[in-house]
Amino acid sequence: MLQHPNYLSKIFFFLVLFLSVSFSSCQMKSDKPQKPDYVLVIHGGAGAMERSKMSTESEAAYKEGLMTALRAGEEVLKNGGSSTDAVIASITLMEDNPLFNAGKGAVYNEVGEIAHDASIMEGKQGRAGAVGAVSIIRHPILAAKAIMDDGRHVFLVGKGAEKFAIQSGVDTVNPSYFFTQNRWDNYEKTRQSHLEREFTIPSKGTVGAVALDREGNLAAGTSTGGMHYKREGRLGDSPVIGAGTWADNNSCAVSATGHGEFFIRNAVAHDLHARMIYSGQSLQQAANDLVMNKLKSLDAGGGLIAVDKNGSIALPFNTSGMFRAYVIAGQEASVSIYSDDESK
Repeated sequence: MLQHPNYLSKIFFFLVLFLSVSFSSCQMKSDKPQKPDYVLVIHGGAGAMERSKMSTESEAAYKEGLMTALRAGEEVLKNGGSSTDAVIASITLMEDNPLFNAGKGAVYNEVGEIAHDASIMEGKQGRAGAVGAVSIIRHPILAAKAIMDDGRHVFLVGKGAEKFAIQSGVDTVNPSYFFTQNRWDNYEKTRQSHLEREFTIPSKGTVGAVALDREGNLAAGTSTGGMHYKREGRLGDSPVIGAGTWADNNSCAVSATGHGEFFIRNAVAHDLHARMIYSGQSLQQAANDLVMNKLKSLDAGGGLIAVDKNGSIALPFNTSGMFRAYVIAGQEASVSIYSDDESK
């Protein structure tokens, strides 16, 4: 039986409409950025870094140190390893590099001793571990991980943390292992001159890493020697979960660097997560507002690195420089120092 012409026209109209909508939908999906297989971002501290005051050789050494640490972490992710293991791989190398204020290159406190702090957190279950005021652990970040893996506690300090590290098989060394001449010279200069202004200047060189792995799991870690000429027993933000380190698979992974007292008072790392979860801010919006507005208004120098669950990254800092590097699967790695370097 012949169909009415109007009926056939309607069928044709809806068929064209359906194909048009389907095509547009496909276009929208193809235009949407693909989530990368993995992402790794590291930092070596923020502070007063000016091109005119850094030699070509020193600049090259810092960039080489950052790139070596970045490649070590990337190798873990490339081979299907976890974000936690990638963070560990990068940070342990920076702890061994005397250029950075962590591990071997740590600064001295006011009594002429080195005291390390470190923390790590993974985003899948929210597990975390931290150590503070330790002086015989070669890689404080490994002691923090041992605490996280043990699960009984989150934060151990001083002799108790060192005893636990030994029991867990973490390498320990004589405190003399951490000696570096330039750090000692800086200590002696401050001790002899009693320049009060130097007592409160944060030391650039804190190290940190954040990562997203192939399984979609996030992790963050931070390690430091703390503030130059700090009081004996002082802890900064680096070992404090929620201040210097945070990771949650629902939002992001964060590692901070800067004047720790301000980062603790403002729970900076957790605040970034909270802004994304409760206010719907993007990673970039939340990170920039925190560092460039909130912290800057408090005269708090520093910065942070972060990666969100979709692989987007942020590296804001309000000082003249921040040692930083990142790699996104399928892209060239980037390493930068100064504020006018091209960076995300």
